[in-house]
Amino acid sequence: MDVWGSRRFRVRGAMALAGVAALAIAMGSCGVHEGKNEAEAVVERFTELLDKQDYVKASELTSYPSAASATLKQMFAGLQPGKVDYKKTQYIGLDSEAAIFSMDADWTFGEGKNWTYSLQGNVRKLAIGWRISWDPAIVMPQLDHNRTVRLVRTEPTPAPKVNDIAGQPLMTEQVINVIKLDPAKMPDPVASTNALAKAIEPVAPLITGPSLMQQVATSQGKPVIAVNLREPDFAILEKDMAPIPGVVMEKQPRLISADRRVWSPLLDALRKVQQESQEQHSGWGVQIFEQDGRFVGQLAGSQGPPGPDIAGTMDQRLQRAAEDAVVSAATPASIVAIQPSSGAVVAVAQNTQASEHGPVAFTGLYPVGGNIELFRNIAAVAKGKAPQDIPVQEAAEAATTLGVGIDFKVPGLDEVTGRLAVAGRSAEQVRQGGGSDAVLASPFGMAIAAAAIAKGQVPPPMIEVARPSTTDAQLAPLAPEVADRLRGMLRDSSNAPELASLRGYRDVNGFSATAGRDGWLIAIMGDLAFAVHINDVDSGDATARMAVRMLQSLAAPET
Repeated sequence: MDVWGSRRFRVRGAMALAGVAALAIAMGSCGVHEGKNEAEAVVERFTELLDKQDYVKASELTSYPSAASATLKQMFAGLQPGKVDYKKTQYIGLDSEAAIFSMDADWTFGEGKNWTYSLQGNVRKLAIGWRISWDPAIVMPQLDHNRTVRLVRTEPTPAPKVNDIAGQPLMTEQVINVIKLDPAKMPDPVASTNALAKAIEPVAPLITGPSLMQQVATSQGKPVIAVNLREPDFAILEKDMAPIPGVVMEKQPRLISADRRVWSPLLDALRKVQQESQEQHSGWGVQIFEQDGRFVGQLAGSQGPPGPDIAGTMDQRLQRAAEDAVVSAATPASIVAIQPSSGAVVAVAQNTQASEHGPVAFTGLYPVGGNIELFRNIAAVAKGKAPQDIPVQEAAEAATTLGVGIDFKVPGLDEVTGRLAVAGRSAEQVRQGGGSDAVLASPFGMAIAAAAIAKGQVPPPMIEVARPSTTDAQLAPLAPEVADRLRGMLRDSSNAPELASLRGYRDVNGFSATAGRDGWLIAIMGDLAFAVHINDVDSGDATARMAVRMLQSLAAPET
């Protein structure tokens, strides 16, 4: 694609050179020819060195080597991995000390990424010989001594929207105010961090002065992000933050939840899905910038339309109910819910205590404890043995039947279902031996297990509608007698005292287990399967109470 003004450059250059040629012919000067060969050779050598991107030697052929070297060095670095072919197209000697020339430049940045333009320049005889009269515009249009050029990847606009499973807006691109603390601008760091924590307390009560001070102390003098604020919050708090020494405020476009009540590690995964779409539909551009970084314009490039909107699997109403449930716990807690019929991940919630350790709903690994009895019964049916005769190792091997320990490739999602202490398997091994530590599982993995029991087969999980995950594992349907045995175990377990609170929901069958201080519950309710995990449970019925809190919130009318 030509530079937007390349034709204009070519026309003007041709007209100028034509006029000069007529003048030179009219003059009929013999002196025109005396230095012609040497001067023209300098021009041709200049184009050869530009093709090699040898900016040092090319700059030595100019009237201002230091400036030419700096410009050419930046141009070639900024346009990597581009290759260029400069070609002299016309040379006209004016007299024994001056000539003009024109060049065509042909850049290639990859398949289908080409840019061609024409240029003109002057060559003069100086005391040290013939030299190209240096001007950045002789190598690229619109370049000057204070500008830079870069090859950039461009993204289509508007960016795809992210909708929920019902087709309603889930995430939209909005302006976010990034509030930073710059240690270099804080004469009293303690005073600044305490003041900022107080200023943002109405919207971020968990951010404290000491926590901000710890960030600053470990930043090695670099600015740290204190908080991200939506526009309405920023409008209220700006007046209190602005006077604080060291506070830096920047506006950035971000893809965030349309409903501020929705927060989940699933949003981060969907953000990656949208970014992957942008990358797949990206274009390219050669752009010019001022010395201070201000955008001047795009000289060349191509950008196609954006990809389709992202159809996420989240059920926002269920998500809010799950969030309401996890915040009721004072210790790390998470809930993952999956639609067995499709494998759609419809809700993922974890409280602040859990989030301090990352997206543990997807990646946290915990001993399965009493859940190993589910795996033990799978092996018992398969081997024709009584469950008590199945060793831990064989029970661990059976966990993959329900998806625990299987590696799923879910677009946009970093996840792990579990890790098994089984020699020879691709799953990462943990401590060999007995006990419930033979199997570690994530809440995501146990939600898949619950969905497999409900469906009778492991459903490939997905976070984007109609885009199921892939796996190298063979996901065979559960044998009918295995599926019946597991569903029976969930029905029987629902009669246990610790699940009494769940019995108010007649369609819910669940299986609770503990592993030391870890509490588990998996449950199925029609076309919904979910797993609850709580660290440091305060009672045997804690997970059931959390599940009831979610179901109550789901049933209550929203205001």
